[in-house]
Amino acid sequence: MMTSGQRLLVVSNRLPIVLRRDEDRWQVSAGAGGLVTALAPVIKANKGLWVGWPGCGDEAPVEPLLDQFGEAEGYQLASVPLSQQEVDRFYLGFSNETPWPLFHDMLGQCRFSTENWRSYQQVNRRFAEVVAGRADENDLIWVQDYQLALVGEELRRLGVRQALGYFLHIPFPSPDLLRRLPWKQELLRGLLAYDLIGFQTLRDRRNFVNSANMLLPEVEVIGRRRSHSLLRYGDRVIKAGHFPISIDSREFENRARTHEVDEAAWFLHEKLAGRQLILGIDRLDYTKGLPQRFLAFERALELDPALVGHCSLLQVVVPSRTLVPEYRDLKELLDRESGRINSRFSEAGWVPIHYHYRSLDPVQLLAHYRTCEIALITPLRDGMNLVAKEYCACSLDNNGVLILSEFAGAADQMGNAALLVNPYDVDGTAEAICHAFHMPLEERQQRMRRLRGDLRRNDVHRWVGQFLKALRGHMHG
Repeated sequence: MMTSGQRLLVVSNRLPIVLRRDEDRWQVSAGAGGLVTALAPVIKANKGLWVGWPGCGDEAPVEPLLDQFGEAEGYQLASVPLSQQEVDRFYLGFSNETPWPLFHDMLGQCRFSTENWRSYQQVNRRFAEVVAGRADENDLIWVQDYQLALVGEELRRLGVRQALGYFLHIPFPSPDLLRRLPWKQELLRGLLAYDLIGFQTLRDRRNFVNSANMLLPEVEVIGRRRSHSLLRYGDRVIKAGHFPISIDSREFENRARTHEVDEAAWFLHEKLAGRQLILGIDRLDYTKGLPQRFLAFERALELDPALVGHCSLLQVVVPSRTLVPEYRDLKELLDRESGRINSRFSEAGWVPIHYHYRSLDPVQLLAHYRTCEIALITPLRDGMNLVAKEYCACSLDNNGVLILSEFAGAADQMGNAALLVNPYDVDGTAEAICHAFHMPLEERQQRMRRLRGDLRRNDVHRWVGQFLKALRGHMHG
């Protein structure tokens, strides 16, 4: 994957660590998440470097903790310190109030603040300075996600000439939507500083290529292939490709088989015996389509009396950005709707919606995946949606049914064997719930085997390998 002597340098908004204060001592541990799982083996293998914000202010003795982590894990970390004002303006402000809603087709949620945009530029410059100070000329530099789109351009200004890769983990909007962004040309030019730009889906890649072609007169599309497009920008050729991210499916399977998960799954099933369980698990976010999901489940109960008493929605909402008014309003709406539906349909010994506002520990998460016969994953828009893939990997007896939004990036890969729905179509989603509830075992198993087989072939290690191969190929091409 990497040539000898070549180091991988990963840049992301957050370092892959958790810093905790235990009484008067600070502790550092490895963070969880798909990106860490995917990149840690590669970065360890070539003693690479990961650059990012440590997730805390100057109250923690960051540098000694990072050194301690590096010695234990076999790769180095470099910290980009941020003040509270920068976190507020660059991260909570610009990143989460401008590209996040805009790229998820939520124009009404966007806030366009020049002050926040300037902070975004400054923080991207700071990240680039840390990278440039630590990078060797032979390093492969791979920048992650929407918070750091301008790092490549800042690195070029600082004289960095080696191969730069960038991967966007969220969708890329259509040219018509992108035109709303006051800094659209600056953003596109920033992205064109990279040699390889990776997207989740073919649609995202096309949206980017069409946006660059329409909004920047100096860009010329010089080639379109099945897996990538080539753009000429000045004297450089940039490759834009789509590389659907995935999970470590074998790792999920193995963990789902452990005794602890087995026991937790059995306990959950006993507690809610005699019914099919539908799982929803999402961060509290307006892109996830949670109010529409509750209405669709209510409609399914109206359409098919067989569900009443025999089917429950187990909805876990993971707290997120609890200080932001829109998120608080969303939580209040979910509290109200689940209460209303439960008071309307509940019977002795049966409640239609089990709604939990909390995080699940890893064992409980896997137990939920294993126990629930149906997964209802209906975001209004999603870059990929790895929960859909995790659910399938943990469906060890191939008995699960995946109901998936057609607006999740995962629909491109999983649409043949999942039940695809439009989350805005409450009746259509309700009918899919009824279909899944009555689906014969043979059909369930056939669909789930296809989903799991594809997951094993196209896992996260393949994603990393394909991206790095394309980046190195572009360097030498």
